[in-house]
Parts: sequence; C-alpha cells; structure tokens
Amino acid sequence: MQKNIKGRGSQINLPNRFEKVYTEPSEDYEEHFECDGKNKIETVFFKDNSKSVLVKNESPDIGAGYSINPYRGCEHGCVYCYARPTHEYLGFSSGLDFETKIMVKHDAHTLLEKEFSKKNWIPQTVLFSGNTDCYQPVERKLEITRKCLGVFLKFRNPVVIITKNALVQRDIDILKELSEQDLVRVVISITTLKKELQRKMEPRTSSPSMRLKTIDFLSSNGITAAVNVAPVIPGLNDEEIPEILRSASENGAKYAGRVMLRLPHSVKELFSSWIRREFPGRADKILNRIKELHGGKLYDSNFGTRLTGEGVWADTIKKIFESNCRKYGLNKNKTPLAVNLFRVPDSLTDNGQLNIFG
Repeated sequence: MQKNIKGRGSQINLPNRFEKVYTEPSEDYEEHFECDGKNKIETVFFKDNSKSVLVKNESPDIGAGYSINPYRGCEHGCVYCYARPTHEYLGFSSGLDFETKIMVKHDAHTLLEKEFSKKNWIPQTVLFSGNTDCYQPVERKLEITRKCLGVFLKFRNPVVIITKNALVQRDIDILKELSEQDLVRVVISITTLKKELQRKMEPRTSSPSMRLKTIDFLSSNGITAAVNVAPVIPGLNDEEIPEILRSASENGAKYAGRVMLRLPHSVKELFSSWIRREFPGRADKILNRIKELHGGKLYDSNFGTRLTGEGVWADTIKKIFESNCRKYGLNKNKTPLAVNLFRVPDSLTDNGQLNIFG
C-alpha cells in the first residue's frame, strides 16, 4: 500500500459517523484517491451555497460571539485539527477529504454585507476564522478573505484574524486602515519552531520562521499582533512554549494565548495513527499524557476544561505559559477593540440593497 502521500496530514479517509455505508480503500492508493502518479492527491473545490456567513458561537470557552469561515475544509492539512469532524456533516470524511475537498463560499463578502446591514446586528468583534484557516492556499487566488476584510472596514466592525499563513501580509493595506481605527488584531498560531516537525504536522502551512517574520511585518506596520501557542501537545511540543513566546515577543507580538490539543470524534484515531507512525518510540508517552489531561480519555468535551485540560500536567503547562508571558512582556494592558464606530453606509438600506433615494 502506498504511504506518505505528499503534502497531506492524513493518509486515509475514515468512515463518516453519519453514514451507514463505508467503502474500504483498495490496496492501490492511486486508484482509490485518484493520485496524479507522483504521490500527490489534487484538491477539488466545490461551491458552497450557504445563505448566511456569520456563525454564532455557543461555547463559553470562545471569546467572540460570532465567527466567519469563507472555506469549509482546509488544505493546510494539520493532522490534529479539531475541525475535521465538521466535514462529516457534508457527507465527506474527516481524513483526506477534509484537506482535499474544499467548500468555497464565493459570495461570503456579499452575505457579510447583508448581515451587517440588518437592524438586529449588534456591533461586536467577529473571529475570522473560527473553524478553518481563512488564509489557506486557495485564498491567494480567490481573495474571498480580502473582500470580507473590505466589508469589515466599510462597516467599521471589529475583527480578530487567526491564521498560520504568511499570506495575511498581502492585505496589509486594509489591515492598516482597520488598525488606525482600532478595529483589528491578527493572531499567528505557532505550534512549533522546528521546521521538520511543522512539515509533518502541518504540511501546507507557512514555516515557523515565516510566521515569526509575519508577526514582525505586522507589528512594524502598526498592526497589533498576537501569538497563539496551539495546540499544545504534551510530550511533543510543550517544551517549546518558552522559546515560542520569546521569539514572538522579540518580533513584536503584544499578546499570547494557548490551546491544549483537542481530539474530538475521529480526530483521535487520525492523530493516534499519525503519532505512532512518525514517533513510534514516544507515541505511548504522548498519548498517555494527553489522557492525563482529560480524565483518562483522549478527549473530554466539557466546557471550561476542553481547551486547557486539567490535572498536574495542565497546571504545569499553565504556570510555564504564564510565567514566560510575564517574562517577555506579553498580555499587558489588554483592551477590547472598538465597537462604537460601527455604521451602515448611507448607500445601503437595512437589507443590503442600494438605496436609490440617497
């Protein structure tokens, strides 16, 4: 059986938990997954016909009340991604399908404009994105995220961007205008500073050095930048927390956050398979430490602890993180983004249509 499909975090498609029928892969990966003959699987893009683009977050663990995702599925291919099981709602698998079959909301900016124009919209910070990366590779061509940022600027609604891709630098012109009105923060996620580990875990993301350069580029242009140490994987990258925070701070980051590894549903199987394949000598230790964080299970979905874990290891990681934040001057004087500047442009009515009467 062919192994190590180039540029992909997962190597197989797992059964969809909502489907009654599952077809086992053939012994020939090229035949089953339509490889191009060079250990690659091409990405296929589908039009997403969603009628709305803002999603209300019901979780008390997440600060932002709403999030926006222009893409469903993510070509970055992070093997640990907690969003993988959401692809099963579309009839796909959380494995290779998640990173090779991408749903695209071509009209996201138009839908966003309509939602901001409604009388019941309460100005508030929106998370961009809450599920999949808004700067994944196809964004370079489609520019949907850029168009949406233009809408945020047009309505003066605050936005927090979180990404692992240096492509965010492309939109510096819009980001600077947003920043001048205290309407934007950009969070760069850094899982590891080791390029070899990054390429195994997050095959199509920007390199660690490029992410640090992106923080520097943003901060040098007056954009408030933050680093997100995520996910923290005990026994694999937790020892890097101090160095990640130091490097991010030296490159201009003002804030920092952390998120413990989350393995909902089939992600448990994908991650376990990956860690045993890539780090066979350390796999049991890593998996056992993850279980210690979640009451003996690989994942616990309880609000309040699912993002931080609990127990000795969780407390130790928290202390290491907080002490290094203090050491490197991170998370000082945190202030919310401006919500009092919001406006519906005069050219629009409350339903987003042109106002021909001025």
